[in-house]
Amino acid sequence: MNLILWRHAEAEDLPDALSLSRHADLQRPLTRRGRKQAEVSAKWLRAHLPADTRVLCSPALRTRETAAALTSEPEIVDALAPGADVSAVLAAVEWPERPEHVVVVGHQPWIGRVVSLLLAGSEMNWSVRKSGIWWLTGRTRESEAQTVLRAVINPDFL
Repeated sequence: MNLILWRHAEAEDLPDALSLSRHADLQRPLTRRGRKQAEVSAKWLRAHLPADTRVLCSPALRTRETAAALTSEPEIVDALAPGADVSAVLAAVEWPERPEHVVVVGHQPWIGRVVSLLLAGSEMNWSVRKSGIWWLTGRTRESEAQTVLRAVINPDFL
């Protein structure tokens, strides 16, 4: 399986009065800069992904807008919402069982925690830039399951 974790692009901040509202947080749109970040990252992904790649995203507006730069029909998965549990994320994307390419548009801190678990064996708060991409491949070599880091893409370098 090729698991491509893509953090949503830059989104509008919440006013202080709404900072504790989960509903308001889910409705934050991308900024103008965020839309540009998403387009640049999507262009890179299109150049490297097969046409039949699945694209999953959280129900948050900012992830749906980020995913829309890559596909007009992302699959919205509630288990990928802000604050998601790493095990729920991995179950939702069926890691490492699915033999396909899957792009998952999501949030910090769970993207960094997923990456650290798969690469280092424990959940740590690894930083992932907005609109950053981590491309992981699951494989088996000599009866041992392995995770291979294929790419880390920072949108500032695209």
